[in-house]
Amino acid sequence: MFASDMNPVRDSGRVTTAGMVLFPIQFTWPHGGRSVFISGSFNRWAELVPMSQVEGAPNYFQAVCAVSHGCHEYKFLVDGEWRHDERQPHKNGEYGIVNTFDAQPVPAQTPQLQPRLDVPNNMDVDTGLVHRVSAVTLNQAMPMPRISEEDVQACRYRISVFLAAHTAYELLPESGKVVALDVDLPVKQAFHILSEQGIALAPLWDFSKGKFVGVLSALDFILILRELGNHGSNLTEEELETHTISAWKEGKAYMNRQVDGHGRPIPKHLFYAGSCDNLKDVAFKILQSGVAIVPVIHSSSEDGSFPQLLHLASLSGILKCLCRYFKHCSGSLPILQLPIDAIPLGTWVPRIGESSSRPFAMLRPTAPLSSALNMLVQAQVSSIPIVDDNDSLLDIYSRSDITALAKGRAYTHNLNEMTVYQALQLGQDSNTPYETRSQRCQMCLRTDTLLKVMEQLAIPGVRRLVIVEAGSNRVEGIVSLTDVFRFLLG
Repeated sequence: MFASDMNPVRDSGRVTTAGMVLFPIQFTWPHGGRSVFISGSFNRWAELVPMSQVEGAPNYFQAVCAVSHGCHEYKFLVDGEWRHDERQPHKNGEYGIVNTFDAQPVPAQTPQLQPRLDVPNNMDVDTGLVHRVSAVTLNQAMPMPRISEEDVQACRYRISVFLAAHTAYELLPESGKVVALDVDLPVKQAFHILSEQGIALAPLWDFSKGKFVGVLSALDFILILRELGNHGSNLTEEELETHTISAWKEGKAYMNRQVDGHGRPIPKHLFYAGSCDNLKDVAFKILQSGVAIVPVIHSSSEDGSFPQLLHLASLSGILKCLCRYFKHCSGSLPILQLPIDAIPLGTWVPRIGESSSRPFAMLRPTAPLSSALNMLVQAQVSSIPIVDDNDSLLDIYSRSDITALAKGRAYTHNLNEMTVYQALQLGQDSNTPYETRSQRCQMCLRTDTLLKVMEQLAIPGVRRLVIVEAGSNRVEGIVSLTDVFRFLLG
């Protein structure tokens, strides 16, 4: 908890990081203690960042924080008492005596003076804040923050306990709507309904069986569009007028050879959650099924008849609960304060000479739409970064953009002739400049903390963040909801 003389609300307007480039700065507390945290104007005094003890130097604690250019103040919370480091620049401020520093960039080739170390020579320890260091130089010279495997397991245990103690019922909003589709609806009509409702998927209801039997998703439409584009396909655009969802699902089973010994399609099991299922089980169901959502269904009868569709549970909704609970006690979970490039998380663009075991898909805006659809299926991803010739992020093409093809029946066009740029324009105002579309791209930096990344991924509709290089927006990697949960749940 913050001391009473530190009011984060009063100070919230002091530093604004929107639109600014953040770079990592290493802070050090060399005066001992059992539990040490740091806070300052660089994080609006709204967060206590835990400092880790330096191996081999029990009195030294260090932490790395993302800082914008400019003048900043900071203090240390040592064993519950606010203190400043007398050996670093300090002044009387609004919160008493505070340490200060001026973070100004300098050319990367400028020689840097090494700080004097008042510790034994065999200890590789910094004794204070590194001043006036460019982001490039600091990233190369600064040691990567570390966390022990025991701390990782302890954090995972706490998260697991929290998820097991809360149920899917807590995901239900106070108000809202859930759209379900009849399996006897024509595919074309379902396509337009999803487009008009602004959703990318919906549960399927079978009146003859009196139950929910599956989900119609953007992936289904991708496969349908690919079938329409294949020569020799038995499904024509005209047949979409009468071709039902159930007929498509049956045809999809034959196409994927999901049939029994008698040649009949094998019915797929619907992954769903009950309102009393705990969030840990719901998360595992989503991960194991490979779907974006699972319906939350309630039935008051023992045989499951007369089911009620309450909600569509997603990993982002579960992550929002986690962030809401742990945000104000993140100091007790040091893993949440680590930068994402310090933990095994996400898929990264291979460097020159490196190989990658996981595919990393990117496209130019002039690429044919058919290439984007193929990548979404083959790479099994929810979105693809659209980049310029320098691999700088321009936009993303996601599965949810598929429904925009319903406008003006654009899906009837040759998908090899339509570019990704043209497909993205379908979902935008024709007067909107293409350059401004990048505002909808959800991005993060490799120096962002795991907690910050989790908060971004908890935004409804966001399933992946593009990791970009500060300043140039060059794509460096991707981190997804699935990545985060596989890491947190071990």
